[in-house]
Amino acid sequence: MDERVHLWETPAAKEKVMIAGWHQWADAGSISSGLPAYLIQKLEARKIGEISRDRFFLFQMPGAHHLLRPEVHTKEGVVQEMRVIKSELHYAEFGEKGLVIFLGEEPHVNEEEYAEAFLDIAEALGVKRIVAVGGVYGAMPFNKDRDISCVFSMEEMRKEMDEYAVRYSNYEGGTTIGSYLAYHAGQRNAEYICFHGFVPAYDFGQVMLPAQSVRIEDDVKAWYDIMRRADFMFHLGIDLSELRIQSDELTTSMEEQMEELARQAPQLDVQAYMQKLEEEFTEKPFMPLDDVWERELGDLLDDLEN
Repeated sequence: MDERVHLWETPAAKEKVMIAGWHQWADAGSISSGLPAYLIQKLEARKIGEISRDRFFLFQMPGAHHLLRPEVHTKEGVVQEMRVIKSELHYAEFGEKGLVIFLGEEPHVNEEEYAEAFLDIAEALGVKRIVAVGGVYGAMPFNKDRDISCVFSMEEMRKEMDEYAVRYSNYEGGTTIGSYLAYHAGQRNAEYICFHGFVPAYDFGQVMLPAQSVRIEDDVKAWYDIMRRADFMFHLGIDLSELRIQSDELTTSMEEQMEELARQAPQLDVQAYMQKLEEEFTEKPFMPLDDVWERELGDLLDDLEN
């Protein structure tokens, strides 16, 4: 461990796993930033370490200074709040198992050193497996299970990954921090998975409207679909009922938004557009046997009550 990382607690759980996210480009639906923050708050996870801001972040760069600088909030001349760059680790326990939750900023520079620091701190904590999360926007039905793509660090993990109803990425191009770390984890023979959820977004730019696109900013449905996979994989037993309820509420809200858009702009033919999306979309629901048995048992009990 060197000066790049600071760890002031090493929990003694028998098995530790990690969920990681970043404020980054691939953060559609706030999957990468919002989901870890939600887990930290819900689980009342305590802070146990951080990666230093030094060497990895810029204060300004010509043409992009508004993207890099810390955000400040002032009121009548007095600084009220400052959102500074953080890369922090939090921790929650589930019996003999421990969950490390990492939430940071995608590094601007020295990405190899950052990868070393990130994987060093995971190794120092004794983390068995890392699941990173991210999101990208795409045209897909909002009322269906989210399409989840996957990259992972070692070929021998593929048989297990087949169980999680994912689509294997064939992307070529500029990398995100999630995929970048997958490569470096593979060089260390470390178990690392990156789930990217596809978040519904619809472009109606062909017609001049005040709002030319519709997209989900905080896609709790994607959070829920990813967490069902992660929780099943880690055998933690996290209560996801709140996310399930919020997912249903989001679907209802989107239905109302689409109906309102159809009324305001009939020339868009929103219903036909959504129907075409549904016809072209192949849903891959994640249905582990535990969920199937629970659903069947629930149906049986309902029948007996009736």
